[in-house]
Amino acid sequence: MTMIDLTEEQLVKKGKMTKSPFTMTAAEEKQWEEKKQAEAKAYLFSIGQPFVYGEAGHTIALYADGSKKVLR
Repeated sequence: MTMIDLTEEQLVKKGKMTKSPFTMTAAEEKQWEEKKQAEAKAYLFSIGQPFVYGEAGHTIALYADGSKKVLR
């Protein structure tokens, strides 16, 4: 396996971001995180999968119908 040596700028330019995360304010970063989380939920629900996240030391699966299941 070979390692690819990418600079921070190359990593940022690889995706769809319009602003570097290294220059974002805390408020901008929080807004960006919320937007990405909403996009991830929408995608997972569209393919019939739950959105899985951590909360209070537990792993939670959130389903499209709003139900939650504690996985561990």
